[in-house]
Parts: sequence; C-alpha cells; structure tokens
Amino acid sequence: MRSLILFLFAACACQAQLRYTALRAPKPLKINGRMDDPAWARAPWTADFVDIEGVRKPKPRLRTRAKMMWDDKYLYIGAELEEPHIWATLTQHDSVIFKDNDFEVFIDPNGDTLEYYEFEINALNTGWDLFLDKPYRHGGKAHNEWEIPGLKTAVKVWGTLNNPSDRDRGWTVEIAMPWKVLGEYAHKPSPPKHGDEWRINFSRVEWKTRVVDGKYEKVPDEKEDNWVWSPQGEVNMHIPEKWGYVRFSTNK
Repeated sequence: MRSLILFLFAACACQAQLRYTALRAPKPLKINGRMDDPAWARAPWTADFVDIEGVRKPKPRLRTRAKMMWDDKYLYIGAELEEPHIWATLTQHDSVIFKDNDFEVFIDPNGDTLEYYEFEINALNTGWDLFLDKPYRHGGKAHNEWEIPGLKTAVKVWGTLNNPSDRDRGWTVEIAMPWKVLGEYAHKPSPPKHGDEWRINFSRVEWKTRVVDGKYEKVPDEKEDNWVWSPQGEVNMHIPEKWGYVRFSTNK
C-alpha cells in the first residue's frame, strides 16, 4: 500500500505544471552573460531544476535556476548553472548542442502542443535554434533551417573553461529573443499583453566527465543527466502539455 501511495504521489508530481510571473523590464536589459543588470534583481528565480522524470529520481547534484523578464521587443531569459568543471567543445552554429553540457529553452506560445520553438546553448555561447511543427512522437520534424534573427545571447564563465586544473563556480547565460520571431507561429498577440500566458520549459543536459591527458572527456557508457524546471515524467522534453506556464505582467 505504501509503495502504491508513493507511486501515485510521484505520478502526480510529474504532472504538476509550474507557473512563473515574468515582470516587465523598465528598459532594455544589457546582455553580457553576467546577469548584473539592475532589473534582474526584481525578477524572481524559478524553483531549482529537478530530474526530468520527477521525484522518482534523485535531486540533481548541481543547482540550476532561471529568471524571465520582457518588454515590447524581447523575451529575456537568464540562467545560473552551478558547475565545478566547465566544459564545452562545439563552436559551429546549429550543432547538436546537447552533445555538450547545455541550457535549453522550449516555448509553445498558445499551448496547443503544436508549433513550438527550441533553443540550446553551451558554455562557448554556441547556439542551436529550431522549430518543431509537432512533437516527435506524433511524427514531428525538427526544422533546423529556422533561425532567430536579432537573437542576443551571452555567457559568463565563472572560472576557467576546459581547464581541469582548478575548480569553477559555474556559468550564467542571458538570452534576448525578439517577439517578432516568436510571434511567427504564436497565433496570439506577440508581444503578449498583461495577463497573457505562454507555455515554456527549461532543460539542462549534463554529462559526467573525466580527465585524460589533461583534458576533459565524457565518461564512456554513461548516460547524460537531464534536469528541468517542469518535470516531464520521462526522458523526453518534447511533451509540451507538461511544460510550465509563464504569465506576463506589467506590474512594478
């Protein structure tokens, strides 16, 4: 009986969809990766990320959290990733970024689980932007040719990148996504109005590494960790109905 209760609790927790209120920025944010623009101090952090499968899995060993703000031109996203050994290799735009440790953004403007955006970035500030007409499990296709003109991104490494000889604090990410692009498949006002809600989720892919000949490399035969804001219940970020909600507010 106790096992059944725990299972049902875990299942319910996996279905829980989080909410975040994004405050309006008083002026355009400075995108330098440091998250030191004074406006960020007003924005609350999300809850710490959890395992993608939810409470059935252990708490992530490294902390990840994010913030959001907005204005008439951009959706702003800032993220903080604790990381004692910062490692990244991919430098080509639209590489499959999750082959490195990364931070990911998923946005479904009208919450219909169709026509959603994905963006991934690593500690080298290399990005991958793509659009999906529907989830892969329903025959969806990733459109890698889709781009985000006017996108602004920056990464700040709090330590040393690809240097195993020391211990790092982590890295922070800032992203400014233009509403002009996000509105392309929104089927609702973009930029949003006060009180509007969009579906969104964040993910962090983290690989275990080891040091060989003074360089980081992935530990062989080890699967990656997937840590997220709103848990999916399985190792699959492409379940938009389980993403969280962001509500846009003009309140000060």
